[in-house]
Amino acid sequence: MALSLVKLILASSTANSDTAGAYFDYQTQSVAAGTDVVIPAGLYLVYPVANLSIQAYNGTSWATLIAANTGGTVFSDGINVKWVSASGTVTALFLTVNGGLAAPGSFNAT
Repeated sequence: MALSLVKLILASSTANSDTAGAYFDYQTQSVAAGTDVVIPAGLYLVYPVANLSIQAYNGTSWATLIAANTGGTVFSDGINVKWVSASGTVTALFLTVNGGLAAPGSFNAT
């Protein structure tokens, strides 16, 4: 998950292609029945999924931000936002900023 939203967009990118030039990267996260999983730090566009809600910690308790079977935009700090499965193992479906290709190194001699 890319923490920076700045990204060079290539004109030849195709929708949801998961290529280095595509702006969005389609991701999934499995959440076991009756459990929760902290959402990694980043910005996400979340697809509606039955029995899967998103909660955030408000300083004293966990509160539902996005109800089950509802999509939306989520910003996570990597600690205080989580997927919650109401019943059954579910798979969160979301888009995030594509991190692109890994750099081979810094200041490489040629």
